Amino acid sequence: VGFVTSNPADPNQKNKLFTKYLNPGDVFVFPQGLIHFQFNVGKTNAVAFAGFGSQNPGTITIANAVFGSDPKINPDVLAKAFQVEKNIIDYLQAQFWSNYN
Repeated sequence: VGFVTSNPADPNQKNKLFTKYLNPGDVFVFPQGLIHFQFNVGKTNAVAFAGFGSQNPGTITIANAVFGSDPKINPDVLAKAFQVEKNIIDYLQAQFWSNYN
């Protein structure tokens, strides 16, 4: 699982990627309104329960957070999520993503 900060006040923390491998029984909380993902790297099915605290998460610069995170989100995860070839994800991650585009 992981999430990416977006538009933080501290410019040194912009689009920072946080990830964690989960094991059965683990719990992970995504901060409200941030770009996040889950990807099953195991060989068996996984079950997840989700709850939402608000229907108004705020403003997020999605492209910057997804393709300009530091470190980069695993391209295989993004390729599967967007249903595109990995070379397209590699191209997008190689572009310059400012904090306000």
